Amino acid sequence: MNTPTGPGVVIVGAGQAGATCAALLRRHGYDRPVTLVGDEDTAPYHRPPLSKKWLAGGSDDELPLRAETFYRDQDITLLTSTRVTAVALADRRVLLTDGSALPYEHLVLATGVSARRLPVPGADLNGVHHLRDRRDAAALRQDLARSERLVVIGGGYLGLEAAATARGLGVDVEVVEGSERLLSRVASAPVSDAVARLHRENGVGLHTGAQVTRLRGAGGRVDGVELGDGRVIACDTVLVAVGAVPNDTLAREGGLACGGGIEVDAAGRTADPAVYAIGDVTVRPVPGQPGRRRVESVANANEQADQVAAAVCGRPVPRQSAPWFWSDQFDTKIQIVGMRGEEDTRVVRGDEATGSFAVFHLDGEGRLTSVEALASPREAMAGKRWLSQGACPDPRELAAPEVALAKVRTEPVRSLDAVTA
Repeated sequence: MNTPTGPGVVIVGAGQAGATCAALLRRHGYDRPVTLVGDEDTAPYHRPPLSKKWLAGGSDDELPLRAETFYRDQDITLLTSTRVTAVALADRRVLLTDGSALPYEHLVLATGVSARRLPVPGADLNGVHHLRDRRDAAALRQDLARSERLVVIGGGYLGLEAAATARGLGVDVEVVEGSERLLSRVASAPVSDAVARLHRENGVGLHTGAQVTRLRGAGGRVDGVELGDGRVIACDTVLVAVGAVPNDTLAREGGLACGGGIEVDAAGRTADPAVYAIGDVTVRPVPGQPGRRRVESVANANEQADQVAAAVCGRPVPRQSAPWFWSDQFDTKIQIVGMRGEEDTRVVRGDEATGSFAVFHLDGEGRLTSVEALASPREAMAGKRWLSQGACPDPRELAAPEVALAKVRTEPVRSLDAVTA
């Protein structure tokens, strides 16, 4: 490849979304400069293993998204340990901490999210961790190697994955969740209940409906988590996993619309025709859902990266697909496709007691909106296919395991009145 010259695409953020967009620009034939800017000191890497296999002692060789030679071979300028301080939209430049600037023809913001902090006394004690990047994971892994008792604050997917990993390392684990059930924002009650059983069966202590009021310490290191009812859970390590905050400061200060993240359309475009945004930092339209949503997943990052790369190259933009998530906890894989509505009807296929089942969510017209599958990959894949088709699977046949998935009728149904929610 000839070395490109002149302003081209600058991608701010060298995570999954940014690195994938850079690679796809070249795959789609973009022949102008591509510059990928990241503030970490390493080449782009996979983040999901940070709470699972890598945290348990996995090899560093498994983390990189691509070999470092890939960026050189593809004429992608990779700037590590480099922070962007501002975006000058009128001049089409991004400003760096060293005072230099990068001109661009198209700008892609892929700045991701940061861990939400816990606003209680003691949150800055040694032994208190967050988990968003490799440095966070390395510090937590080091502490877990000598830890006897971990408290995870937050019963979402990230916290529960780390809890399962720590139990696998022989560490005693307690999970504290402010809501009345685990995964309350992102999973239905049957899934929450099954995940809670899974953790209890593996020796994890669960405290739901519990508020953390302070982190106690001795000698500068955490040694207990104090709850609102006065209980204190002893520990020597804490992981705070209470959500994420979009890194949209550059966009907001530059004048781009932000509301819970950088606002983009279905192709990743912002209000500025030269600026796109992709990945966890964005709020985007989701098929079948009102308004815009923030979708934090590898699948979403890859999809938006492909859409933006196609748009920049003047190619047809791939259409949106249903959001897709997964989580590995102990020996169970949880797969979620789509987004359920609060008024949807639930149809359970399989046996909840065994921990191998799927929950299908149907709207008032019988259309499938989401499927949550625990140790049920065939149901997850069927749900993904039906969602792409706008299908209306028959609820009675769905609930009957003797009816093969391939035989379930998917034409519209008249009523869901006979289905128990």
